[in-house]
Amino acid sequence: MATLWVGSRKGLFRFDDGAASWQSAGPPQFLAEPVSAFLDDPRDGALYISLYHGHFGCKLHRSDDRGKTWVELPSPAYPKSDAPDAPALEFVWCFAAGGADEPGVIWAGTLPGGVFKSTDRGQTWVLNEALWNVPGRDKWFGAGYDHPGVHSICVDPRDSRHIVIAVSIGGVWITRDGGDSWVIGGYGLRNEYMPPDQAQTPELQDVHLMAACVSDPDRMWAQHHNGIFVSDDGGMNCRESLNVKPSNFGFAVAPHPTDRNRAWFAPAKKDEYRVPVDGRLVVTETRDGGVTFASHSSGLPQVEAYDLIYRHALVIDRTGQRLAMGSTTGGLWVSDDQGATWQLLSAHLPPIACLTFAP
Repeated sequence: MATLWVGSRKGLFRFDDGAASWQSAGPPQFLAEPVSAFLDDPRDGALYISLYHGHFGCKLHRSDDRGKTWVELPSPAYPKSDAPDAPALEFVWCFAAGGADEPGVIWAGTLPGGVFKSTDRGQTWVLNEALWNVPGRDKWFGAGYDHPGVHSICVDPRDSRHIVIAVSIGGVWITRDGGDSWVIGGYGLRNEYMPPDQAQTPELQDVHLMAACVSDPDRMWAQHHNGIFVSDDGGMNCRESLNVKPSNFGFAVAPHPTDRNRAWFAPAKKDEYRVPVDGRLVVTETRDGGVTFASHSSGLPQVEAYDLIYRHALVIDRTGQRLAMGSTTGGLWVSDDQGATWQLLSAHLPPIACLTFAP
């Protein structure tokens, strides 16, 4: 039985694929509480969830029995300071499990743009000072939020000390020593709204999501603010996909876990609109490393659709056969044939922030 976790603005939902079809697995957990990040740890089956309570701040929880019960964890915290502009945690934007050789290690990317590490399954958190103080950080700035944020953390399954992160807006950063030092990557990315002499400055790139092919982590995909980019060297250098239709703007990317040349995207009309192009919700797929793209629409709304797909709301399972997608208008779809056709599971969920297939 497959399980799909759905993190929304009003709680955590679960859908199970039973003998006949997908079904809701009961009422939501954390009802009415906005979910900002979720992790189903493939190493030990623990669940981690981050909730954004607005006035009351960020709250973290872990479940060791697949969601039957939860324990509250301390949230990552920036060092205390009396400075008027001292950083304070707004929310956790992403989690990542450490390597198979690092039991208990969890990474968290936050807004403002920090990376925190826990070595004890979320009981304590330490800010990665090397990234916080990295040269070039003064160029980072906020996009949709007032501050830059870390939304992508990719741990290399071959070497847990090799980690690639992406920042909006701050570009791509790479460590090969477990976070002791960082170097800028993403050469070849291009921000078209910057002045021409700054359009390719690595620290000024607005990467919406960075993701790697599980079986070949050197192949990375970036859904950028104004393009789709592909890397063959773990995010250090990138090339742009050209003539992407109906749009090269979007937030999400789902790489195939074993075929380095395949990936799926959720295009939209960008900037002040952020809705499907021509009111038609589609998923685009490349099978040749970003050279050409096919558009899939079967089962998706094609008239007056206003669904936007957030960066963590298009996912693929570990087999590479099944995808799921959730939207800002509460639509939830699954595809059992690699995106060719889609089945609507619900049209009435709260706005969806993140999806996760159970490992």
